[in-house]
Amino acid sequence: MIGYALLFGFFAASLALVLNIWRLVAGPTLMDRVLAFDTMVINVIALIMFWGMQQETTLYFESALLLSMFGFISTVAFCRFRLRGDIIE
Repeated sequence: MIGYALLFGFFAASLALVLNIWRLVAGPTLMDRVLAFDTMVINVIALIMFWGMQQETTLYFESALLLSMFGFISTVAFCRFRLRGDIIE
């Protein structure tokens, strides 16, 4: 039963990733593209977590944690640069 749930999770996260790539390419504004990139990071984290559950190891969870921190910091830094023109005051 968990195999079917993981398969559905892989399909849903992959479909969301493809739709985010479309938004990243065709986004009308820069902020749409930033939001699409941030959501892509979330979907990649979900795929890593599903892969870790399928392999029954906790090694991938640490990489997902590092990727989530990198995605959050990069999104905040880019939005701050967009609003203020610099990242570090």
